Amino acid sequence: MSSSTRVALVTGANKGIGLAIVRDLCRQFKGDVVLTARDEARGRAAVQQLQAEGLSPRFHQLDIDDLQSIRALRDFLRKEYGGLDVLVNNAGIAFKSRVVNVSSFVSVNSLKKCSPELQQKFRSETITEEELVGLMNKFVEDTKSGVHRKEGWPDTAYGVTKIGVTVLSRIHARKLSEQRGGDKILLNACCPGWVRTDMAGPKAPKSPEEGAETPMYLALLPLDAEGPHGEFVSEKKVVQW
Repeated sequence: MSSSTRVALVTGANKGIGLAIVRDLCRQFKGDVVLTARDEARGRAAVQQLQAEGLSPRFHQLDIDDLQSIRALRDFLRKEYGGLDVLVNNAGIAFKSRVVNVSSFVSVNSLKKCSPELQQKFRSETITEEELVGLMNKFVEDTKSGVHRKEGWPDTAYGVTKIGVTVLSRIHARKLSEQRGGDKILLNACCPGWVRTDMAGPKAPKSPEEGAETPMYLALLPLDAEGPHGEFVSEKKVVQW
């Protein structure tokens, strides 16, 4: 495989929004598209489903909680492509030209329910990854102790995790801006909306294909685009954090 071939990779892509993003990338991205999934059988079944539709994604196993699995994917990308052009973190939290972290508007709503002190910390332009991890661990401990409300946390574990995803995206984007060299990486967090998936349920108003629209918009930004970068994006528009 020539290293001049561009490559896009989607994590957690065997179903739902991830699968819809892979489908759209196969149709619109000028290069190879890699579908990854934790379960190899389910991942390969998803690839076969797309092949039956006339599309040609590649498959690679990836468990984002398994360091050996992450390293195997890294080595594959280095050998086959010399790097990575587009990464859509649909499963959770792995970079060359575009990174899209799938967060949720729940993160914005949950932030507003935090105490003013916590809001200030999460909105800080100088918060570090270590400080963010400390806050996430504090939420876990405060919840275990039954004092999370008293300590200013909202009553939603899902919402706090999505705050973490959004803030981590902002931190990584800031670091990229500080160390930009030859590769211009644009990194953003986005909300796909309330989508009919196994987790969100059948009553959600959006289909997986509609949920893929904003992640796709960010994944296919022009190569010469200056932004958005370090933003939270919903319905293809930057939302104030």
